[in-house]
Amino acid sequence: MTPRRVVITGLGALTPIGNTLSEFWEGLVSGKSGAAPITYFDASEFKTKFACELKNFNVLDFMDRKEARKQDRFTQYALVSTQEAIEDSCLPLDTVDKNRIGVIWGAGIGGLETFQNEVLNFADNDKKPKFNPFFIPKMIPDIAPGMISIKYGFRGPNFATVSACASSSNALIDSLNYIRLNHADVMVTGGSEAGVTYAGIGGFNAMRALSTRNDDPQTASRPFDKDRDGFVLGEGSGTLILEEYEHAKARGAKIYAEIVGGGLSADAHHMTAPHPEGIGARNVMLNCLRDANLKPDDVDVINMHGTSTGLGDLAESKAIKEVFGEHLYSMNVNSTKSMTGHLLGAAGAIEAIASVMSIQKNIVPPTINLHTQDKAIDPKINFTFGTAQKREVKVALSNTFGFGGHNACVIFREIS
Repeated sequence: MTPRRVVITGLGALTPIGNTLSEFWEGLVSGKSGAAPITYFDASEFKTKFACELKNFNVLDFMDRKEARKQDRFTQYALVSTQEAIEDSCLPLDTVDKNRIGVIWGAGIGGLETFQNEVLNFADNDKKPKFNPFFIPKMIPDIAPGMISIKYGFRGPNFATVSACASSSNALIDSLNYIRLNHADVMVTGGSEAGVTYAGIGGFNAMRALSTRNDDPQTASRPFDKDRDGFVLGEGSGTLILEEYEHAKARGAKIYAEIVGGGLSADAHHMTAPHPEGIGARNVMLNCLRDANLKPDDVDVINMHGTSTGLGDLAESKAIKEVFGEHLYSMNVNSTKSMTGHLLGAAGAIEAIASVMSIQKNIVPPTINLHTQDKAIDPKINFTFGTAQKREVKVALSNTFGFGGHNACVIFREIS
């Protein structure tokens, strides 16, 4: 069986640097930082007092108060970015076969704020069992794809992928394969996360995973810099509409790019640390290239996982050198997390969108906040530091790696 071709026909973004696709892209190209002091709660007693929150976002602009109260923020975010993506795709919802449209969604944690608040309320009420009837459905990660399918009547494959920070890349890869194998014609996919909470900041602080650069939050996410001290927690959502190529052509759809491959691997090394030699990262990129039937020399841009952590940036930099060899020095590499922060389970989705837009616009967004490059990282690598760079982008690769050693890589190509 020859796998069917799969293209991207719609995009939607809700991020710390822009609440729509166009705002997100403008923020990326301009090198905008989304980091600022936390406003959602009093963070004065926390080691980290800042994050990449959404700005000027009001969910009541998209749904009524009654509906919003039934959903954790991560599901609200999913519905908002998906609405934009579906409108962008111009899918004919009145006539399309909804039995052939599915939803696969990534979330690393799901309803963390809901879980946190219910437990706090339980403790405050002398441990009397008074729980919100929506507690469980608000919390579970699979409720986001469920609510998307309910809203639009999509009756195809529907589930959530959970692989920490690789979750939404896993969702993309599963969606790609469901269309390739003729189980669906259209898949709504992506990821969302709403981890800027007491529990989210406190938990990652306890692991010493977050930057504590409280005096200068906007420069705290600094991938590949020798003084990086951890990642910056972000939140938001990204949605991609994947569609079988002939199905898209038949309805005259706008096509952003083709998704041509996905790779998966495991580090099999440590609960939270990457393999120091980048073995899992190397394997996942090779698996992705093999799946796409492409050579390393075909790739123009890598959106690295690039979290601004000491071990992670170093291991990934070793891996890309091993995979791409001398060709690496003619490529552009970047980390958009330097601007958005780390959206955990939603990271893969918004970084996939950034990669697709690089192909569309022939622009590579920058990696911001380099002050002194880590001497352990090859100085000849073009990390696109400081400002966006114009170049022809025909093939873009996006990496995501999660706690537990989960690695996922997705590759996109200019449509031909």
